[in-house]
Amino acid sequence: MASKDEKNLAQVVEKIAKMDEPRRSIMQRVHEIIVAAAPELKPRIWYGMPAYAASASTPALVTLRNDDRMNLAITEKAGFRPAGGIDGALMPAAWFFETVDADTEQRIAQIVRSVLD
Repeated sequence: MASKDEKNLAQVVEKIAKMDEPRRSIMQRVHEIIVAAAPELKPRIWYGMPAYAASASTPALVTLRNDDRMNLAITEKAGFRPAGGIDGALMPAAWFFETVDADTEQRIAQIVRSVLD
């Protein structure tokens, strides 16, 4: 019998597989980046979206959306810090993307690792 983590991972992979190309390939790549950057996060479905949490039974910390635009977001359950600089007390929480190049891959990995700090 598969574990809850294995079932949740299968649901995330299936959700991504149902997306239309070229978004399916892009979201699959983002999923791979997240899993590699923070293997301690557990994939799961959160409000119908691929998401990543500390455990199979805790709230999601990071979500992926495939709406009008593809989006990587940190949920309110993650620890936030003010951005500082020109953004002052604003707290970055969502990033839209259309493609994933090497720089974007690195930034996604940084963002995902930040929820573990």
